[in-house]
Amino acid sequence: MKKILFLLVAAVCSFAACDPIHEDISNNSKITADELKAKTTISVDQANGQNGNVITCQTSAAVNAVWNIGGKEFIGNFAKKKMKLGEHKVILTALCADGTVLKDSAIINCQVITDPLEKIYIYGDPKKEQEPAVLGPGDAAAGRFSDNEGKFFPYISDDVYFGKKTLIFEIIAAEEGKFIWGDDFGCTCRVMNGWWSTAYEDNYPLSVGLWELPITDQMAAECARGGEGRDLDILMTRGSVTIKSVYYEE
Repeated sequence: MKKILFLLVAAVCSFAACDPIHEDISNNSKITADELKAKTTISVDQANGQNGNVITCQTSAAVNAVWNIGGKEFIGNFAKKKMKLGEHKVILTALCADGTVLKDSAIINCQVITDPLEKIYIYGDPKKEQEPAVLGPGDAAAGRFSDNEGKFFPYISDDVYFGKKTLIFEIIAAEEGKFIWGDDFGCTCRVMNGWWSTAYEDNYPLSVGLWELPITDQMAAECARGGEGRDLDILMTRGSVTIKSVYYEE
């Protein structure tokens, strides 16, 4: 395992926004940045002298810790995540008993796949018989992730929403067409919810290949069944696309 140590800088700020309290540190005094550094490591698995794609983060310091690994947050003194190849930013935010926050970041370069990411299918699982989904212009029902109101896609589970997964759409055909409220041409979509109350992306260009759509906090709160239950919806504003599958990786 390759270990990468943090160089931490002390700062004072409020944790009220994310409320990461997960253990009782009330009887512990403030620690220094050097003490936290000595008790904190990131381990990257290795293969033939290269960094693998599994990042493990750990601190034994008496703090409340929040890790952000490649944009995903983990609350706790231990965190582990499989990553895609490439560079990823890891941020540690540590709350001391007196309210002092120690915070810094590191860039980790994953060079080889040592533990392949598993595809979790929402639609288009190759083990099932499902026809590709065709989304045409102006048809909001076609792209709604709803068992009741959608034409193709099922509900997305709350674990996917609140886990802020990145949805991957496998687009096998993309046709340009006229803008549904004008004469402009292209192949674009609006990412919204089924109530038409929020547009998370508008006139987003689509093409053949893999389209990655990260779930945001707002999308989770508004679209999840455990939230407002408005359902994620993909509305084509120009042209049409054929989607073979929708999945996320972990």
